[in-house]
Amino acid sequence: MDLDPDYNPSFKAKINTKWVATVASIWIQCTSGSLYTFAIYSSILKSTQGYDQLSLNVVSVFKDVGANVGILSGLLYSSVTGRRRRCGGPWLVLLAGAIQCFAGYYLMWLTVMGLLPKPPLWVMCLYMLLAAHAMTFFNTANVVTAVHNFPNYRGTIVGIMKGFLGLSGAILIQVYQTIFRSRPTAYLLLLALLPPITTLLLMSFVTISQTNEDDEKKHLNGFSLIALVLASYLMAEIIVGNIFSLQLSVRIITFTILIFLLLSPISVAISAHKEKSYRIIKYLLEQNSPEDEQHRSQAYFVDMGQSHGNYEELPAGAVQGRDMNERRTPEWGENMNLFQAMCTTGFWFLFVTTACGMGTGLATVNNISQIGGSLGYTILETNTLVSLWSIWNFLGRFGAGYISDYFLRSLGWSRPLFIVVTLASMTVGHAVIASGLPGALYAGSVIVGICYGSQWSLMPTIASEIFGAGHLGTIFNTITVAGPVGSYILSVWVVGYLYDKEASDEGNMCTGTHCFMLSFFIMAASTFFGALVALALFFRTRNFYNNFVHRRGANTITG
Repeated sequence: MDLDPDYNPSFKAKINTKWVATVASIWIQCTSGSLYTFAIYSSILKSTQGYDQLSLNVVSVFKDVGANVGILSGLLYSSVTGRRRRCGGPWLVLLAGAIQCFAGYYLMWLTVMGLLPKPPLWVMCLYMLLAAHAMTFFNTANVVTAVHNFPNYRGTIVGIMKGFLGLSGAILIQVYQTIFRSRPTAYLLLLALLPPITTLLLMSFVTISQTNEDDEKKHLNGFSLIALVLASYLMAEIIVGNIFSLQLSVRIITFTILIFLLLSPISVAISAHKEKSYRIIKYLLEQNSPEDEQHRSQAYFVDMGQSHGNYEELPAGAVQGRDMNERRTPEWGENMNLFQAMCTTGFWFLFVTTACGMGTGLATVNNISQIGGSLGYTILETNTLVSLWSIWNFLGRFGAGYISDYFLRSLGWSRPLFIVVTLASMTVGHAVIASGLPGALYAGSVIVGICYGSQWSLMPTIASEIFGAGHLGTIFNTITVAGPVGSYILSVWVVGYLYDKEASDEGNMCTGTHCFMLSFFIMAASTFFGALVALALFFRTRNFYNNFVHRRGANTITG
């Protein structure tokens, strides 16, 4: 049967899909991890501006605050993607992030180069805050759009987005070592140009799709496989690069392979488009009336889009759904705004678990080099630990989302249960580091790194399920504030205070297991307390997950 030419999709229709949007988001995420490479350019900031260590730490604090306080990005996303919007979309959020990223890093580069007068410390902190704050706009636009596009696999897609962001630090370090080795000033200029240019080129492709497809899991698994291969390659490259001194020609070859791996997600989008086109053509050919083909095809996809919308809303039930407008307080799973979410116990349970999990994780990575030095590790060994942290971080971000999705859909396990498990495991990791036994820092950093990364995947996914996706960007970015709050308390008032108390007067140095033992036992107690709070959240939301989320996941599988 000959098909009407109108059935042939235009080029715009081919690229305006959720799969192309996912690829664009992945590439933006891969260049958004500049904050994880602060150690590369911190030395040039310290030397050119005449900072002491305390001043540099103040700049670092503003970096953490900017990267974790993303309330503005969430509010902007809600306003430009809401149902009542007149224009806009996720691209506006990405554009705002690109402007901030360029402004922050470019001003820092001008200052370091001496093209601008040496500013007061608070001005440099403002530059750093601006550059770091851009990351929240990139992250919010990519993660929340992905949740809208794949509501049936929220954990998996959040894990993919957060996972590639976790790898971005290692990717940018490879760029630096290949192109800008021993030139941190040039690297600052790269950070001012690469993320904004990448975002400007790709932001128009990051769109919200209103379709649902039968083989989404298959193609998401394709993205997951690419992420795992990329992580394995980066891990091998980091280990080899830290052990051996690689020639420039070898670095160029390894960098070329890295670029190839970064381009590979487009193959998943192409495969998804081909299979979707095949299904459409097959469906049209099976219709008895050629004149009604277009109408039926449109009705078919409208029904799919409506099914998508129903899942995304997660209403508490048919009867309750009809009475939504008559209630003042939304139920679990309905779209809540920030104020409504903050009036629930679930919000504060997530806030406390985030403070315990992310706070202790940040405190660990911020002090891992000093811990290694106190335990007698060589510079090579501590550098390897720092480099591999991004890999463990990725495994936690990716694995927690994927595994929690599997157990939720297959066995009905409530997702907050995985926060309980990861925080309990984190307690063990902190205790292992506190022991100071041979190799304990290696084993403990792996456990803590994986469990720390998992919080970045689990918290936004749970927030989207119990508070709805309507204001997800604002809600999960507000909860994320708990991370730097916990990190500040533990890093300054626990780790820093106790280390200075144990250190000798000469050089303010401390050597031995006692330097950090009490600090890490305190952090172990913190994560254990967080696990208890997560357990309370599990019991609080157990009926919701059993009655609604799991039921809809099962219906999707059988349907």
